[in-house]
Amino acid sequence: MPKFAANLSMMYQEYSFLDRFDAAAKDGFKGVEFLFPYEHSAQTIRDRLDQNGLQQVLFNAPPGDWSAGERGIASLPGREDEFKRAFDQALEYAKILGNRHIHVMAGLMRPDQDREKYHAVYLRNLAYAALIASREGLTVLIEPINTRDMPGYFLNYQQQAQEICEELGNSHLQVQFDIYHCQIMEGDIVTKLKRDLFRQHAGVGHVQIAGVPDRHEPDMGEVNYPHLFALLDQLDYQGWIGCEYRPKAATSAGLTWLKPYL
Repeated sequence: MPKFAANLSMMYQEYSFLDRFDAAAKDGFKGVEFLFPYEHSAQTIRDRLDQNGLQQVLFNAPPGDWSAGERGIASLPGREDEFKRAFDQALEYAKILGNRHIHVMAGLMRPDQDREKYHAVYLRNLAYAALIASREGLTVLIEPINTRDMPGYFLNYQQQAQEICEELGNSHLQVQFDIYHCQIMEGDIVTKLKRDLFRQHAGVGHVQIAGVPDRHEPDMGEVNYPHLFALLDQLDYQGWIGCEYRPKAATSAGLTWLKPYL
């Protein structure tokens, strides 16, 4: 049976951030994820998790200046020291919140930039993060993101992400398989899950879902999610499935798709 985590950055927008933990628990979620926790102290969030019997599943390392349009710094030349400080901060939060995965965003690259230079910086930063994470029993995740929602993002394809993980060869670096992004960029999701889920020296550490093409509930759009959930069970995927979608209306009212899995 799949384990679903509510993404509190996208879901439950009817509530303030800290009140979303209570709302998710009332709807039957046992785990939560979100983009960034850094506006609140780690202990404040930990208290909300404990009060609601929730498990923290995932969050992102600081992405640079999000309000200015930055979407990660892991591949950006000249930002290596900032990346290390950002990842160290994420690690300190994870120690308190209890999650075993941290997503590191690659960042944006203009077409006129030297991709090989970005790639080399990306590898060095990921090697640092995976080494530090391994000492704490944590795993770093990298996620291919579609170019429609995030033009210029450095990492776009599942094979590309798996090859980066294999190149570094650290078991504490894995891929975050977002089915929404994968369907938009390349499709053939069943084949890719079978190929990559337990791939040697890489594999998938976390799965995320949303309806395609509008990123609403997973029972809307072109993807047959019940079939994919059954496949993940068949493949014995033991990780979480993050619900990273924008509810079309009120969050709780749109959770009819979840009820068979509670």
